[in-house]
Amino acid sequence: MRHRKKSRRLVGKWEHRKALLRNLLIALFIHERIQTTEAKAKELRRLADKMIGLAKRGDLAARRQALSILPDKAVIRKLFSEIKDRYAYRQSGFTRIVRIGPRRGDAAMMVIIELVTDKLEHKPAAKKEVPAAPVSAPETKAEPEVKAEENLEAESQVESEAEEPTPEAKGTEETPIEEAEAKGEAAEEEIKASAESKDSLADTEEKSSAEESKPQESEKKE
Repeated sequence: MRHRKKSRRLVGKWEHRKALLRNLLIALFIHERIQTTEAKAKELRRLADKMIGLAKRGDLAARRQALSILPDKAVIRKLFSEIKDRYAYRQSGFTRIVRIGPRRGDAAMMVIIELVTDKLEHKPAAKKEVPAAPVSAPETKAEPEVKAEENLEAESQVESEAEEPTPEAKGTEETPIEEAEAKGEAAEEEIKASAESKDSLADTEEKSSAEESKPQESEKKE
């Protein structure tokens, strides 16, 4: 039972599998392009990417680890000197698999696995230019406050002008005291006029009574 076994079963024994992948790896790094079945190519890609990652590290421990997997000093020398420089700006994706069709006989899918030769130029991320704050920005923010102050001043001026009477209105308007004095003077004038009218009526009555009494006296004398 091959439960929880993610690798592909290429051959019967582990030693045979290890030798097969080692030979394919040597051929790939020497010729940089080989033809094999799809299952072998997918297993080989995992191992090739690991080896190129060790070459990019470039220290002594990485070189010894690579020699333990691939004991071929010439291939390791090429890997650590030439191949690693191609992938200075790549973090993964060092190999490419291209299908070429089924094989005659057993119909196994054949592929070409090769090292990627496309140059990946390092492009630094463009910094977003933050637009400088305009100089007039604080002034624009202060404009509403200035306008509000101007509006308040204008309203206060209008109210003060409305409260202050005009010169013509000042001449016509009278205070309550002056109005009371005018009313008192008018009442006194009315009283005087009524008294004068009463006196004139009394005088006229006396004159009329005197005139009436004169004929009576004259009659008595006769």
